[in-house]
Amino acid sequence: MEIKTGSCHCGKVIFQVELENGLEELRRCNCSLCRRKGAIVASVPLDKLTVTKGADNLSLYQWNTNTAKHYFCKTCGIYTHHQRRSNPALYGVNVACLEGVNPFDLKDIATANGAGQSLVEKN
Repeated sequence: MEIKTGSCHCGKVIFQVELENGLEELRRCNCSLCRRKGAIVASVPLDKLTVTKGADNLSLYQWNTNTAKHYFCKTCGIYTHHQRRSNPALYGVNVACLEGVNPFDLKDIATANGAGQSLVEKN
């Protein structure tokens, strides 16, 4: 188990994440939102991410089905994590926010097909 600390740019939001096997199964997503933010994410169960400072400084953005919950700092605007639509039991964590991780050193990042998900839920 690897525990990493992460933060937004201004430091008003700090979190800890428990990575069972370190940084694995990293991905980008090609949905309309993720394509624009360009983040590389690692997925962790909801109980493995804890905001230790500044939870009240996180803003929530939702769209379309309102299943996914995208969090970002109200002050500096940095996206820190999101609750995934494809698996709401997981957070996607912006690895560029993690201490000691340089996203430019990461190679061969898979791309999830978020653009292939429907824009509305089918009943």
